[in-house]
Amino acid sequence: MTENNHDERRQYSRIPFDAHAHLNDAQGDLYLNSTVLDISLKGLLVEKPYQWVGKIDAAYTIDVILGDTDLVIKNEQYCYHIDNERIGFKCQQLDIDSMSHLKRLI
Repeated sequence: MTENNHDERRQYSRIPFDAHAHLNDAQGDLYLNSTVLDISLKGLLVEKPYQWVGKIDAAYTIDVILGDTDLVIKNEQYCYHIDNERIGFKCQQLDIDSMSHLKRLI
């Protein structure tokens, strides 16, 4: 499946996003300041951090830091896909405050 076909099937909006994320896995590995490429209510796409060792279906706690503000979107996601440059995550859980912040951005 090409990426264009994948985008056409998408039933939710993703927006380009200028932010960073801290990725924390269940083993305690922490990847700081991963660049957020886009975000939606259903998931997140980030640049692949240096020395990434994550796996598909692994759970992550992700904090998305919103620019120069004190706002942080905290969520639980699992790794959905990995390529040479990017990692896609699918949202498992999003607290109500984080969901409100994200809805305002979208």
